[in-house]
Amino acid sequence: MTELSIVLPVFNEAENIPIVAGEVLAVIDQMSVPAEILFVDDGSTDGSVDAIAAVMAKDARVRLLRMKAHAGLTAAFDAGYANSTGRIVVTMDADLQNDPWDIGALLEALKTADAAVGWRVQRHDHWRKRVSSRIANAIRTRMLGDDVIDSACSLRALHRHCLEALLPYNGLHRFVPTLLRASGFRVTQVPVRHRPRRFGSSKFGVSNRAVRAFVDLLAVKWLLRRRLHYQVDEVPASKFRAVP
Repeated sequence: MTELSIVLPVFNEAENIPIVAGEVLAVIDQMSVPAEILFVDDGSTDGSVDAIAAVMAKDARVRLLRMKAHAGLTAAFDAGYANSTGRIVVTMDADLQNDPWDIGALLEALKTADAAVGWRVQRHDHWRKRVSSRIANAIRTRMLGDDVIDSACSLRALHRHCLEALLPYNGLHRFVPTLLRASGFRVTQVPVRHRPRRFGSSKFGVSNRAVRAFVDLLAVKWLLRRRLHYQVDEVPASKFRAVP
């Protein structure tokens, strides 16, 4: 098994691919660990696949999965989880806003935790997106009762055994830390950098995310409330044997 898998969902990020691939390869070269980079193309139409193919031709550690049709970020992450081979799985965006050099801090945090999730200390997004994220995080914290600062940050690292807690339902990529904690895993939060977008445009905004995110939040709240909680002990047969 590979030591480290780095999963990057892609949707129309052709200009960013060569740069982010070079940065991630530089990070794993410095770590000197067996690693793979797994790009998951979610139906791109801008030449992203050709850009990934060019990187693959130069480095055997780079792999490509192609969704047959655009299926969304949760599906892309899930496909990456299912097809990765690493003992540790790292996820991050392919748009250059996550800094691959923060991966080291996440892996360091895994020494005492099952999963490490990033929180973007200084966001470099449009002010409307920053405000909407603050509001969404406040509502999520109030409704779910957890202290996750930046639940939607894609930069995360987790031991492979954590994948069983990540339900394959659309929209639940926003609640990875909450789902992990609900399953009893130790989750730590790590401050990470956030960079301005250089190429392309954001695929998420206030108008196309707010309602869906709230519906997903209600679904997660329902799941947490309906989760089974019980304790059981096995009774040995010797307990019922007659004493001679």
